[in-house]
Amino acid sequence: MKYMLLMYGAEDCWSEDERTECMLESMSIRDGLAVQGKCIASSPLYSVTAATCVRVRNGQRQITDGPYAETTEQLGGYYIIDVGDRDEAIEIASKLPPAMKGTVEIRPLLSLPDSLSLPEGDASQRPPSDAEKPKDYILLMYAEEGAWPPEEHAPALAESVDLCHQLHANGQFVSAAPLQSPETATCVRIRNGSRAVVDGPFPETKEQLGGYFLIRVANLDEAIAIAARIPGSLRGTAEIRPLFPLPSSRQNKFGGD
Repeated sequence: MKYMLLMYGAEDCWSEDERTECMLESMSIRDGLAVQGKCIASSPLYSVTAATCVRVRNGQRQITDGPYAETTEQLGGYYIIDVGDRDEAIEIASKLPPAMKGTVEIRPLLSLPDSLSLPEGDASQRPPSDAEKPKDYILLMYAEEGAWPPEEHAPALAESVDLCHQLHANGQFVSAAPLQSPETATCVRIRNGSRAVVDGPFPETKEQLGGYFLIRVANLDEAIAIAARIPGSLRGTAEIRPLFPLPSSRQNKFGGD
């Protein structure tokens, strides 16, 4: 079973030394999971001050700076894991340093129907621009629960998968996946050595995370242009966050490479 682990926390709760240590410990855990074949991708994200939100309404793009969800704890990174069940995902989440001061939200990925298949991520085949070094961005798709009726959700999903294949052909695709309903979410926190496991999503907002695209493009403008083409932007919000660069000794292991 594939799960996405979303790391939420207040950005001012870590000193710079603590943040560095947290990142190194998290990546060490990731290394161990990778050896076991249980980790698909992982990356920290830049501060929410670097976020850009894209919505498309009546054919017009609305672009705003800042994160989608204005909460005290913001998304700081993610893991995508492939494990036996939810209990194993909880055990992994409990070991991650962000659970000590923040929250790890566990969301199962939604299996695509047999008629749809995502491309294999390989954005290294062709750089998007000779003038600029490619940058990795994650596009987080938020929408209200029920925004897409079942008869409209399937065509929108198929259109999103088709877009992934177009991005792959352009050398811009790394990975993507829809998530199961927020009702399937599990939140894990560690406080004073005790673990708290709570059902339901972390941010209690009207619009919840429904999926993600991980892309490799020349700059933010290209990321915005892609976000505006995703059907989810028509009824929800695409939050664009740049991935935080890892040390050169690790950068080929994380972020979907």
